Amino acid sequence: MADIKFEPAKMLKEKPDVSKIGFGTHFTDYMFAMDYNTEKGWHDARIIPYQDIAVSPANTTLHYGQAVFEGMKAYRQGSKVVIFRPMDHLRRMENSCRILDIPEFPLETVHEGLTQLVAQEKAWVPEQKGQSLYIRPFIFATDPFLGVSVSETYTLLIILSPVAAYYAHGFAPVRIMVEDTYVRAVRGGLGEAKTPANYAASLHAGLVAHQKGYDQTLWLDGVERKYIEEVGSMNILFKIDGVVVTPELDGSILNGVTRRTVLAVAKEWGVPVSERRISIDEVREAYRNGKLEEVFGSGTAAVISPVGVLGYKGQDMVINGGKTGPFARKMYDYIEGLHCGEVEDTQGFIEIVAEM
Repeated sequence: MADIKFEPAKMLKEKPDVSKIGFGTHFTDYMFAMDYNTEKGWHDARIIPYQDIAVSPANTTLHYGQAVFEGMKAYRQGSKVVIFRPMDHLRRMENSCRILDIPEFPLETVHEGLTQLVAQEKAWVPEQKGQSLYIRPFIFATDPFLGVSVSETYTLLIILSPVAAYYAHGFAPVRIMVEDTYVRAVRGGLGEAKTPANYAASLHAGLVAHQKGYDQTLWLDGVERKYIEEVGSMNILFKIDGVVVTPELDGSILNGVTRRTVLAVAKEWGVPVSERRISIDEVREAYRNGKLEEVFGSGTAAVISPVGVLGYKGQDMVINGGKTGPFARKMYDYIEGLHCGEVEDTQGFIEIVAEM
């Protein structure tokens, strides 16, 4: 068992009405922290009051972006507090660290710190279905040095934020614009790492999409500009002629935990699944032939996000009459049922961390 210190807060916060707050605007009383240097390695695991942190103006992350993060959620299941696939998220953060040359962190210690933190803050986990406690682990370099090099010191933090249901106005399809001008990532780069640079690279195209009346951007590959990659901050899936098709993981696409969940559940249901390269031209052809049944995104925040309109080169493809498809609806209900305990967890996705 890891030696995790605990520092009590002098004063606890008033808990907000979760239904009236936005995503990531309020934070709990405590956070988990660890530090790294070349002499001690990762050390000083602790749960401390949530607080601002001081960094040097020369902090290497501020200038060169050597940082990674994760996002997962805790849910209330009656008298229990659970987390959805925490180890899978932490293992993905390990992979992000490898890509960014951040020293490997002690997985079991961080997992224990995470679960102890959520248990400590269990009263912050919302009770309403669809609401959750968002968990944000992240690591950033802390060298006060302007030379371009790998840092020798790091800090790992985990903070918690109660969040309302993602769909404030109901589970409804979104409008997506296919982006063929700007590029988010290429193979051999940072695409499969959950790192701030990927999100910075997506911001401008997202603004352009909003200006044109779309909700998010669907990215094409950065070389040929024809193969589909991700949508916004989510993975993308298509149901074509009865088969669930999603782009294969080729190094430029984030290995989504919700994506993996969708594929595993689809296989359990006996629905054919194909992970492969798929071009925007193939999608358009399937649409013209009436074989494009559904399009939807998958991710931690929204779980499942149905796509009603796919815009490309000035033309809109209206998917399933602009309505949520039956497969996306069923998958959303199933995964949300796993979260709240209404569906039996047959694959070990749920970890119980506390009793109320």
